[in-house]
Amino acid sequence: MRSFRLSLLPIVALVAAVLAPSPAEAQRVARQFQQYVAVDAPVVALTNAKVIDGTGAPAATGQTVLIRGDRIEAVGPNERVAVPADAEILDMTGHTVIPGLVGLHNHSYYTGGNGRAAQLSFSGSRLYLASGVTTIRTTGARAPYEELNLKNEIESGRAIGPSMFTTGPYLTGEQGSQTMARLDGPEEARRLVRYWAEEGASWFKAYTWISRDELGAAIDEAHENGVKVTAHLCSVGYREAVALGIDNLEHGLLANSEYYEGKRPDECPPGFRNGYGSLDVDGPEVQATFRDMIDNDVAMTSTLVVYEISVPGRPPIDERVYDILAPEIAAEVRQIAERIRGANLESGIGIPPDVYQKALEYEYAFVQAGGTLAAGVDPTGYGAAPPGYGDQKNFELLLEAGFTAVEVVQIMSANGAKVLGIDDEVGTVTAGKIADLVVIEGDIESIGHIQDTRYVFRHGIGWDAPKLIDSVRGLVGIR
Repeated sequence: MRSFRLSLLPIVALVAAVLAPSPAEAQRVARQFQQYVAVDAPVVALTNAKVIDGTGAPAATGQTVLIRGDRIEAVGPNERVAVPADAEILDMTGHTVIPGLVGLHNHSYYTGGNGRAAQLSFSGSRLYLASGVTTIRTTGARAPYEELNLKNEIESGRAIGPSMFTTGPYLTGEQGSQTMARLDGPEEARRLVRYWAEEGASWFKAYTWISRDELGAAIDEAHENGVKVTAHLCSVGYREAVALGIDNLEHGLLANSEYYEGKRPDECPPGFRNGYGSLDVDGPEVQATFRDMIDNDVAMTSTLVVYEISVPGRPPIDERVYDILAPEIAAEVRQIAERIRGANLESGIGIPPDVYQKALEYEYAFVQAGGTLAAGVDPTGYGAAPPGYGDQKNFELLLEAGFTAVEVVQIMSANGAKVLGIDDEVGTVTAGKIADLVVIEGDIESIGHIQDTRYVFRHGIGWDAPKLIDSVRGLVGIR
């Protein structure tokens, strides 16, 4: 473990404390949005539940989860957890309880259709929470102040949504988009990081065309200011980024250009991943990447859904995606999805199926090697992976990659909390932790998905997931 991380512990503890409002504050949130609250009592008992607790332990049936205020007071077999006489009791027979999901690549904005982009400070934050995502890291901001303000509004009870770890503007090279900080050398990287860290950003995201010198400067300045850096890379390879001290890496295989035979320093080779279908994930080159990441505590963020939507030959996009989007955006997204999904596999359209399959294998192999894998939706691309719904789809795609449901829950909850440094407060269904929980209709080990959220507890308040979804139906993508 790199020694500089030790100096961050007091700051991380402070951030964790901010996640937990007092019970009185939580009650104020509930009263303001009472129509969307299903469970609002000082003591709540979820009985007869199947619990997958996020620790990696096997699922347990016949469980009671006792919530007092904003904390989990007890978890265990029905007969061993004493339920107080004044508790509100919910019989969870036929339901699965899991920890609140921690989305590590969950933007506050959305891109969809033919070049549309919009901040989703109303619909996106509600849809994340309704889908079971109780904490997000935004992982790149188009509008950093809007994110900081939204975070404050949620924490003060003036908006509905998950706990937020916000990022500063994207840090990239000269080819970045107009919404990104196009760096002109290491000193500019330092200045931008210093400014936004002082403004309240807790993470930064480096992007595709950043140079090694700029990335190293950004990481060094971030650590000096008690914040961290992740990256969607290309010009810089993963092993180079690890050597520079990066904290997290995004997108798995499909953003790592270091296996491209013609890779040159500080250059992003176009189409580098198209030849990855034959990559040996158990070979020495890939395993060397994994060893560097594991030895330096660098986690990988899986964002399978944002790539899967662009793979020809895959099943049609779920109709509920189109149902939640604004109608005009849904029509555009459907048209693009049908063109890509229906493309000939030799057409060159979209992501080659063999490359996508290799991305699944890469993430599974990383975990088997001992790596920490977390997950997020990345609601960008052409828009078929909206906030929350895309997170839920990741559950299914990680199952497809070979993980068990128990392992996927851990990836999507406890591992994300670990990366954010808040695993002592959230991420597992454990006595003493904040009551961030998801109640899902059905046995998720049997049905293979987590779509049917019924209640989502954030800080002990049980939100009515279907009502929250109804409140944003037809608005996602524009508001």
